[in-house]
Amino acid sequence: MKKRLPLFVKLSLISVYVIFLAGSVVRMTGSGMGCPDWPKCFGYYIPPTSEEQITWQPNTDYNEGMIIIKDETLYVAQNDVKTYLTFSAKNWSKYTKHDYAKFNKFHTWTEYINRLASVISGIFFLFLIVSAFKHRKENKEITILAFLAFFLMLVEAWLGKMVIDTNLKPTIITIHMVGGLLIIALLLRLRFIVSDNKASYKYHSLFSKLLIVSAAFSLIQIAMGTQVRQFIDEQVKLFGFENKNYSLLNPNFKFYFHRSFTIAIVLVNLGLFYMNQMKNLGYNLVNWVVFLIFLETITGILMYYAEFPIGTQAIHLLAGAVLFGLQFYLWLQSRKVNS
Repeated sequence: MKKRLPLFVKLSLISVYVIFLAGSVVRMTGSGMGCPDWPKCFGYYIPPTSEEQITWQPNTDYNEGMIIIKDETLYVAQNDVKTYLTFSAKNWSKYTKHDYAKFNKFHTWTEYINRLASVISGIFFLFLIVSAFKHRKENKEITILAFLAFFLMLVEAWLGKMVIDTNLKPTIITIHMVGGLLIIALLLRLRFIVSDNKASYKYHSLFSKLLIVSAAFSLIQIAMGTQVRQFIDEQVKLFGFENKNYSLLNPNFKFYFHRSFTIAIVLVNLGLFYMNQMKNLGYNLVNWVVFLIFLETITGILMYYAEFPIGTQAIHLLAGAVLFGLQFYLWLQSRKVNS
C-alpha cells in the first residue's frame, strides 16, 4: 500500500477531473435538478427509470423516504405506506427544500452518473489517505496534504447537497467549483512530492511570478464562468431549452467581464510561452498551457456565435480546470529549481 502512493495520487487526481467533466455535462444538459434530493434520488439508491415510479398511484406500496410527485408538488413518505383509492395527506409531507417538481429520465440519470463519479472518487481517496498515513514518520506533509484533500472532498459532498437543496444557487455552485480546484492543487502538490522530479529547467524570477498570476487569473475566470452559466440557465428556463439563440440575450456585466478578461489571460500565458522559448527555460508544460488557452478561446467563441454546439460547454470547463492544474504544477516546478 505504501509503495502505491504515487498511483493512488494519480487515480485520485484523474477522478476529480472526471467529476469536473461529469459536472459540466450536468450543467450543459440542464440536469442539475434531475434528482431533487441528496444523496438518494427521489428516495431511491438507484434512480427511477419512468415517471410512473414517482407519480402517486393507488394501491401501491411506498417505502419511507420515497418522493412522489402529485399535483405538481413533491411529497415524501413519512413511513412505509400502502396507498388506497384516494390520496391521504397524513402519510406524506411536502418536500420543502425547493419546489422543483419535474421528472426527466435523461436529466435524472445524468445527475446520478455525476454522483456515481463522486462515489468512485471517494473510494480512491480512501486508498490515498491509508497509503499516505504510512508516510507520516518520513514526511508529515504527505499525510497532511492527503487528509486535507480528503476533508475537502467531504466538504464538496456537503456542498453538492447544498446545491440541490438551494435549487442551484449560483453562490453555492461557485464555491463548489473553487473547492474542486483547491483539491486539484493539493493533489498536484502531493504528486510533485512523491514524483521523481529531475529538474531539466531553469529558474527565472519573473517567469515564476507570472505563473502565480496566470493560475490566479484562471481561478477568477472559472469562478466567473459559473456565474455566466447561471445566467444562461435562467435564460433557458425563461425561453426554453430549444431556443438556444436566446441564451445570451441582453447579457449582464459578468458575461462581458468573463469575455474581456480572456484577453488578460491570453496575454499573460503568451508571455510565459515567449519567456520559456527565448530564455530556453525548458518548461515543456507551457506548450500545453498555450494549447488549452486556444481550446478555451475556440469553445468560448463557438458557444457565443454558434448557439452552444453540443460538447463545447463540457470541453470549455474541463479545459479550464486542466489549465489551472498545469499552471499550478508549473509554479511548483519553478519553485523546486529555486529551492
